[in-house]
Amino acid sequence: MAAKQSQTAPLKQIAMVFDLNKCIGCQTCSVACKVLWTQEEGEEYQWWCTVNTLPGRGHPKDWEQMGGGYGSGGSPAAGRLPSRAEFGGGWEYNYEEVYTSKEHIPLRPVDSNGTTSWGPNWDEDEGGGEYPNSYFFYMPRLCNHCTRPVCVEACPRGAMSKRPKDGIVLRDEDECRGYRFCMEACPYKKIYFNLARQVSQHCILCFPRLEKNVAPACVRQCPGRLVFVGYLDDEEGPIHKLVNQWRVALPLHPEYGTGANIFYIPPLAPYRLNEDSSLDESTPRIPMAELERLFGPRVGSALDTMRTEMEKKRRGEPSELMDTLIVYHWNELLGPWTRDPASIHWR
Repeated sequence: MAAKQSQTAPLKQIAMVFDLNKCIGCQTCSVACKVLWTQEEGEEYQWWCTVNTLPGRGHPKDWEQMGGGYGSGGSPAAGRLPSRAEFGGGWEYNYEEVYTSKEHIPLRPVDSNGTTSWGPNWDEDEGGGEYPNSYFFYMPRLCNHCTRPVCVEACPRGAMSKRPKDGIVLRDEDECRGYRFCMEACPYKKIYFNLARQVSQHCILCFPRLEKNVAPACVRQCPGRLVFVGYLDDEEGPIHKLVNQWRVALPLHPEYGTGANIFYIPPLAPYRLNEDSSLDESTPRIPMAELERLFGPRVGSALDTMRTEMEKKRRGEPSELMDTLIVYHWNELLGPWTRDPASIHWR
């Protein structure tokens, strides 16, 4: 891995908060991103925004076991490069065989690369636990545009950088030589390799839209009103309050040490059922160990705060936190980027 490169703190930091209690796994965010950004040659298998079922093996397959990020001493830790098969996806289907055969032929993916054993949503809705206490929840994931992006430090070409004015992590594809050290270093494995162009690619947080005062596609298109975008530094904005004041929005795997700027409201769940179908209010349906593995030791406190504020709201008492998460008006999610994209003539 390349030696550490100097990084300058941005003037502001754009961040997002995903409320996992609202996500229904509809994939509107992932499809909006896919249609907008990954339609060129070599991008067929790329999904810069994915919505996976947890617990699950994710995308790429078993990405949490691939390493990367920063070690205990604060130095970049070399991870493993995901294989094309572990990403999966990007296939066609055997339509011709299904339509023309006189026998019953099931529809199946067909891929010359042999990657049909996995894909972005291969284990959708499978989840964990046992009946009647099975459980799952959805996890949207994209580049975290980290405060200390290890991908930037790993690139020997200086092709990656953190944009000074807003903290977006970008790459100069003219400088990229396809070494893929950034893919190895990223502990979240949200960087893809374009085999046709021999460059790495990742979410750019829709910065061309932001510069036209339009919110990112994944935020603007979400029908569940669950994705906030804004400046983490704006003390009057919902993201700052959710992350720093109420402390209910947490980064995924904070132990990776990169300072992720995509945050999550952890999922609540129904109470467990006893054998006689009565409610067990003392044991959470989603094991706390699973949530702590994902979001760190603060998740219990975050959930307690959520429950307390929900009870206040049920009693008819005011709760700014609950009013914020309910999102009575959809444009409250968009931060300063409220312009209608249909009003712009895009070139």
